[in-house]
Amino acid sequence: MGKVIVGYDDVIEQVLTALVVGGNVLVEGVPGLGKTMMLLALARACELGFRRVQFTPDLMPADITGTNMINQSGGRRTMVFVPGPVFTNLLLADEINRATPRTQSALLEAMEEHSVSAGGETMRLEEPFFVMATQNPIEQEGTYPLPEAALDKFLFKLVVNMPGAAELQEILERTTAESAPEAKPVASRTDILKMREIAYQVPVASHVEDYALALVRATRTGHRYVRSGASPRALKALLLGARVRALLRERYNVSTDDIRELALPALRHRITLSFEAESENVTTDDVVEEIVSSLKLNVES
Repeated sequence: MGKVIVGYDDVIEQVLTALVVGGNVLVEGVPGLGKTMMLLALARACELGFRRVQFTPDLMPADITGTNMINQSGGRRTMVFVPGPVFTNLLLADEINRATPRTQSALLEAMEEHSVSAGGETMRLEEPFFVMATQNPIEQEGTYPLPEAALDKFLFKLVVNMPGAAELQEILERTTAESAPEAKPVASRTDILKMREIAYQVPVASHVEDYALALVRATRTGHRYVRSGASPRALKALLLGARVRALLRERYNVSTDDIRELALPALRHRITLSFEAESENVTTDDVVEEIVSSLKLNVES
Protein backbone atom coordinates (compact mmCIF):
# COMPACT_ATOMS: atom_id res chain seq x y z
CA MET A 1 0.00 0.00 0.00
CA GLY A 2 2.93 2.30 0.69
CA LYS A 3 3.88 2.09 -2.99
CA VAL A 4 0.57 3.71 -3.89
CA ILE A 5 -0.18 5.97 -0.91
CA VAL A 6 2.34 8.66 0.04
CA GLY A 7 2.56 9.19 3.80
CA TYR A 8 -0.37 8.49 6.13
CA ASP A 9 1.45 5.50 7.68
CA ASP A 10 -0.59 5.76 10.89
CA VAL A 11 -3.87 5.91 8.96
CA ILE A 12 -2.93 2.87 6.87
CA GLU A 13 -1.95 0.93 9.98
CA GLN A 14 -5.23 1.75 11.72
CA VAL A 15 -7.26 0.80 8.63
CA LEU A 16 -5.45 -2.55 8.53
CA THR A 17 -6.00 -2.98 12.27
CA ALA A 18 -9.75 -2.47 11.90
CA LEU A 19 -9.88 -4.91 8.97
CA VAL A 20 -8.05 -7.61 10.94
CA VAL A 21 -10.26 -7.39 14.06
CA GLY A 22 -13.51 -7.08 12.08
CA GLY A 23 -14.27 -3.42 12.74
CA ASN A 24 -15.10 -0.46 10.49
CA VAL A 25 -13.63 3.03 10.21
CA LEU A 26 -14.95 6.53 9.62
CA VAL A 27 -12.44 8.72 7.77
CA GLU A 28 -12.70 12.50 7.83
CA GLY A 29 -10.84 14.58 5.31
CA VAL A 30 -11.27 16.96 2.41
CA PRO A 31 -11.66 15.49 -1.10
CA GLY A 32 -8.58 14.53 -3.07
CA LEU A 33 -6.42 13.06 -0.31
CA GLY A 34 -6.44 9.50 -1.63
CA LYS A 35 -9.06 7.86 0.57
CA THR A 36 -10.56 5.89 -2.33
CA MET A 37 -7.11 4.94 -3.61
CA MET A 38 -6.17 3.71 -0.14
CA LEU A 39 -9.01 1.21 0.05
CA LEU A 40 -8.53 0.15 -3.58
CA ALA A 41 -4.84 -0.51 -2.86
CA LEU A 42 -5.85 -2.57 0.18
CA ALA A 43 -8.25 -4.62 -1.94
CA ARG A 44 -5.52 -5.36 -4.47
CA ALA A 45 -2.90 -6.16 -1.81
CA CYS A 46 -5.22 -8.66 -0.11
CA GLU A 47 -7.10 -9.88 -3.20
CA LEU A 48 -10.45 -8.83 -1.75
CA GLY A 49 -13.64 -7.64 -3.44
CA PHE A 50 -14.08 -3.85 -3.56
CA ARG A 51 -17.16 -1.69 -4.20
CA ARG A 52 -17.70 2.04 -3.88
CA VAL A 53 -21.01 3.80 -3.19
CA GLN A 54 -21.37 7.56 -3.56
CA PHE A 55 -23.87 8.62 -0.91
CA THR A 56 -26.38 11.25 -2.05
CA PRO A 57 -29.70 12.51 -0.64
CA ASP A 58 -31.69 10.43 -3.15
CA LEU A 59 -29.86 7.17 -2.39
CA MET A 60 -32.28 4.50 -1.13
CA PRO A 61 -31.53 1.62 1.28
CA ALA A 62 -32.15 -0.90 -1.54
CA ASP A 63 -29.40 0.80 -3.56
CA ILE A 64 -26.97 -0.47 -0.91
CA THR A 65 -28.37 -3.78 0.29
CA GLY A 66 -30.09 -4.98 -2.90
CA THR A 67 -33.70 -5.61 -3.82
CA ASN A 68 -36.15 -8.31 -4.90
CA MET A 69 -37.09 -8.23 -8.59
CA ILE A 70 -39.63 -10.20 -10.62
CA ASN A 71 -38.09 -12.75 -12.95
CA GLN A 72 -40.35 -14.11 -15.67
CA SER A 73 -39.19 -17.38 -17.24
CA GLY A 74 -41.12 -20.22 -18.81
CA GLY A 75 -44.45 -18.55 -18.15
CA ARG A 76 -43.75 -18.33 -14.42
CA ARG A 77 -42.97 -15.33 -12.30
CA THR A 78 -40.58 -15.65 -9.39
CA MET A 79 -38.97 -13.18 -7.02
CA VAL A 80 -35.21 -13.01 -7.39
CA PHE A 81 -32.93 -11.11 -5.02
CA VAL A 82 -30.41 -8.89 -6.76
CA PRO A 83 -27.51 -8.23 -4.36
CA GLY A 84 -26.42 -4.65 -3.78
CA PRO A 85 -22.88 -3.31 -3.47
CA VAL A 86 -22.79 -4.24 0.23
CA PHE A 87 -22.13 -7.84 -0.88
CA THR A 88 -18.37 -7.41 -1.09
CA ASN A 89 -15.35 -7.53 1.20
CA LEU A 90 -14.32 -3.88 1.20
CA LEU A 91 -17.00 -1.22 0.84
CA LEU A 92 -16.25 2.48 0.49
CA ALA A 93 -19.21 4.57 1.66
CA ASP A 94 -18.19 7.92 0.21
CA GLU A 95 -19.60 11.01 1.96
CA ILE A 96 -21.93 9.00 4.17
CA ASN A 97 -23.28 12.16 5.79
CA ARG A 98 -24.93 13.19 2.49
CA ALA A 99 -27.46 10.34 2.63
CA THR A 100 -30.67 10.41 4.63
CA PRO A 101 -30.79 8.75 8.07
CA ARG A 102 -32.90 5.92 6.64
CA THR A 103 -30.20 5.03 4.11
CA GLN A 104 -27.44 5.46 6.66
CA SER A 105 -29.21 3.02 9.00
CA ALA A 106 -29.34 0.35 6.26
CA LEU A 107 -25.56 0.42 5.97
CA LEU A 108 -25.05 0.60 9.72
CA GLU A 109 -27.22 -2.50 10.19
CA ALA A 110 -25.07 -4.42 7.72
CA MET A 111 -21.95 -3.20 9.53
CA GLU A 112 -23.28 -4.32 12.90
CA GLU A 113 -24.84 -7.66 11.93
CA HIS A 114 -22.67 -8.57 8.92
CA SER A 115 -25.90 -9.66 7.24
CA VAL A 116 -28.73 -8.27 5.10
CA SER A 117 -32.44 -9.00 5.51
CA ALA A 118 -34.68 -8.91 2.43
CA GLY A 119 -37.92 -10.66 1.55
CA GLY A 120 -38.09 -12.39 4.90
CA GLU A 121 -34.64 -13.93 4.46
CA THR A 122 -31.35 -13.12 6.16
CA MET A 123 -28.23 -13.35 4.02
CA ARG A 124 -24.78 -13.39 5.58
CA LEU A 125 -22.04 -11.20 4.16
CA GLU A 126 -18.76 -12.85 3.25
CA GLU A 127 -15.94 -12.36 5.74
CA PRO A 128 -13.94 -10.28 5.98
CA PHE A 129 -16.50 -7.49 5.58
CA PHE A 130 -15.09 -4.03 6.10
CA VAL A 131 -16.64 -0.58 5.63
CA MET A 132 -14.67 2.62 5.29
CA ALA A 133 -17.06 5.58 5.43
CA THR A 134 -15.86 9.07 4.58
CA GLN A 135 -17.17 12.51 5.37
CA ASN A 136 -16.08 15.99 4.36
CA PRO A 137 -15.40 18.21 7.41
CA ILE A 138 -15.87 21.46 5.48
CA GLU A 139 -19.07 21.13 3.43
CA GLN A 140 -21.92 20.77 5.91
CA GLU A 141 -24.76 22.25 3.83
CA GLY A 142 -27.25 19.60 2.73
CA THR A 143 -25.78 16.91 4.97
CA TYR A 144 -27.23 14.61 7.61
CA PRO A 145 -24.63 14.28 10.39
CA LEU A 146 -24.36 10.83 11.91
CA PRO A 147 -25.94 10.65 15.38
CA GLU A 148 -23.87 9.58 18.38
CA ALA A 149 -25.33 6.06 18.38
CA ALA A 150 -24.32 5.60 14.74
CA LEU A 151 -20.81 6.97 15.27
CA ASP A 152 -20.33 4.50 18.11
CA LYS A 153 -20.59 1.60 15.63
CA PHE A 154 -17.28 2.60 14.03
CA LEU A 155 -14.22 1.05 15.63
CA PHE A 156 -12.05 4.06 14.77
CA LYS A 157 -12.50 7.57 13.47
CA LEU A 158 -9.45 8.62 11.45
CA VAL A 159 -8.54 12.15 10.41
CA VAL A 160 -6.63 12.60 7.15
CA ASN A 161 -4.84 15.94 7.04
CA MET A 162 -3.26 17.72 4.08
CA PRO A 163 0.17 16.31 3.17
CA GLY A 164 3.33 18.31 3.78
CA ALA A 165 5.58 19.88 1.15
CA ALA A 166 7.86 16.83 0.80
CA GLU A 167 4.87 14.49 0.49
CA LEU A 168 3.23 16.74 -2.11
CA GLN A 169 6.45 16.63 -4.15
CA GLU A 170 6.46 12.82 -3.95
CA ILE A 171 2.79 12.67 -4.99
CA LEU A 172 3.54 14.91 -7.98
CA GLU A 173 6.41 12.69 -9.13
CA ARG A 174 4.39 9.49 -8.79
CA THR A 175 1.17 10.69 -10.39
CA THR A 176 2.81 12.37 -13.38
CA ALA A 177 5.15 9.49 -14.22
CA GLU A 178 4.61 7.39 -17.34
CA SER A 179 3.42 4.42 -15.27
CA ALA A 180 1.88 4.86 -11.84
CA PRO A 181 2.82 2.33 -9.13
CA GLU A 182 0.28 -0.39 -8.30
CA ALA A 183 -0.28 -2.49 -5.21
CA LYS A 184 0.64 -6.14 -5.68
CA PRO A 185 -1.09 -9.07 -3.91
CA VAL A 186 0.76 -9.98 -0.71
CA ALA A 187 -2.05 -11.64 1.26
CA SER A 188 -5.41 -13.32 0.74
CA ARG A 189 -8.84 -13.48 2.32
CA THR A 190 -7.76 -16.61 4.21
CA ASP A 191 -4.67 -14.79 5.53
CA ILE A 192 -6.79 -11.94 6.89
CA LEU A 193 -9.09 -14.34 8.72
CA LYS A 194 -6.07 -16.17 10.15
CA MET A 195 -4.65 -12.84 11.33
CA ARG A 196 -7.96 -12.15 13.07
CA GLU A 197 -7.84 -15.49 14.83
CA ILE A 198 -4.28 -14.82 16.05
CA ALA A 199 -5.06 -11.25 17.16
CA TYR A 200 -7.91 -12.39 19.38
CA GLN A 201 -5.52 -14.78 21.15
CA VAL A 202 -3.07 -12.09 22.28
CA PRO A 203 -3.22 -11.88 26.10
CA VAL A 204 -3.86 -8.60 27.87
CA ALA A 205 -2.52 -8.17 31.40
CA SER A 206 -4.91 -7.00 34.11
CA HIS A 207 -3.06 -3.72 34.68
CA VAL A 208 -3.39 -2.90 30.94
CA GLU A 209 -7.11 -3.65 31.04
CA ASP A 210 -7.41 -1.44 34.14
CA TYR A 211 -5.63 1.39 32.31
CA ALA A 212 -7.95 1.13 29.30
CA LEU A 213 -10.96 1.07 31.62
CA ALA A 214 -9.69 4.14 33.49
CA LEU A 215 -9.24 5.95 30.17
CA VAL A 216 -12.82 5.26 29.11
CA ARG A 217 -14.22 6.06 32.55
CA ALA A 218 -12.37 9.39 32.57
CA THR A 219 -14.53 10.52 29.64
CA ARG A 220 -17.67 9.93 31.71
CA THR A 221 -16.75 11.31 35.14
CA GLY A 222 -17.77 14.93 35.00
CA HIS A 223 -15.14 16.40 32.69
CA ARG A 224 -16.08 20.05 32.25
CA TYR A 225 -15.83 19.89 28.47
CA VAL A 226 -17.73 16.60 28.05
CA ARG A 227 -21.52 16.30 27.85
CA SER A 228 -21.51 12.53 27.33
CA GLY A 229 -18.56 10.15 27.33
CA ALA A 230 -17.47 6.99 25.59
CA SER A 231 -19.52 3.78 25.63
CA PRO A 232 -18.31 0.23 26.41
CA ARG A 233 -17.62 -0.17 22.67
CA ALA A 234 -14.69 2.21 23.18
CA LEU A 235 -13.09 -0.25 25.60
CA LYS A 236 -13.49 -3.03 23.03
CA ALA A 237 -11.92 -0.84 20.32
CA LEU A 238 -8.94 -0.01 22.54
CA LEU A 239 -8.20 -3.60 23.52
CA LEU A 240 -8.72 -5.16 20.09
CA GLY A 241 -6.68 -2.48 18.36
CA ALA A 242 -3.92 -2.72 20.96
CA ARG A 243 -3.61 -6.47 20.32
CA VAL A 244 -2.93 -5.88 16.63
CA ARG A 245 -0.57 -2.99 17.36
CA ALA A 246 1.47 -5.22 19.68
CA LEU A 247 1.76 -7.93 17.00
CA LEU A 248 2.83 -5.36 14.39
CA ARG A 249 5.69 -4.45 16.72
CA GLU A 250 6.63 -8.10 17.16
CA ARG A 251 5.32 -8.38 20.71
CA TYR A 252 2.90 -10.95 22.05
CA ASN A 253 1.82 -8.77 24.94
CA VAL A 254 -0.16 -5.53 25.04
CA SER A 255 1.33 -2.49 26.79
CA THR A 256 -0.22 0.72 28.07
CA ASP A 257 1.64 2.51 25.26
CA ASP A 258 -0.48 0.57 22.75
CA ILE A 259 -3.62 1.81 24.51
CA ARG A 260 -2.37 5.40 24.55
CA GLU A 261 -1.50 5.37 20.85
CA LEU A 262 -5.04 4.25 19.96
CA ALA A 263 -6.84 6.63 22.32
CA LEU A 264 -7.54 9.28 19.67
CA PRO A 265 -8.98 7.05 16.90
CA ALA A 266 -10.98 4.99 19.42
CA LEU A 267 -12.41 7.85 21.49
CA ARG A 268 -12.62 11.05 19.43
CA HIS A 269 -16.00 10.16 17.86
CA ARG A 270 -17.48 8.75 21.06
CA ILE A 271 -17.33 11.99 23.05
CA THR A 272 -19.99 14.68 22.88
CA LEU A 273 -18.69 18.11 23.83
CA SER A 274 -20.41 20.51 26.17
CA PHE A 275 -21.48 24.04 25.21
CA GLU A 276 -18.52 25.37 27.18
CA ALA A 277 -16.10 23.39 24.99
CA GLU A 278 -17.71 24.62 21.79
CA SER A 279 -17.63 28.23 22.97
CA GLU A 280 -13.91 27.90 23.76
CA ASN A 281 -13.10 26.06 20.49
CA VAL A 282 -12.03 22.92 22.36
CA THR A 283 -12.10 19.77 20.20
CA THR A 284 -12.62 16.14 21.15
CA ASP A 285 -8.96 15.52 20.29
CA ASP A 286 -7.98 18.16 22.87
CA VAL A 287 -10.09 16.43 25.51
CA VAL A 288 -8.70 12.96 24.75
CA GLU A 289 -5.11 14.20 24.77
CA GLU A 290 -5.69 15.94 28.12
CA ILE A 291 -7.15 12.78 29.65
CA VAL A 292 -4.29 10.63 28.31
CA SER A 293 -1.69 13.06 29.69
CA SER A 294 -3.31 13.19 33.14
CA LEU A 295 -3.59 9.39 33.36
CA LYS A 296 0.02 8.96 32.23
CA LEU A 297 1.19 11.29 34.99
CA ASN A 298 -0.83 9.34 37.55
CA VAL A 299 0.64 6.03 36.37
CA GLU A 300 4.21 7.35 36.45
CA SER A 301 3.77 8.87 39.93
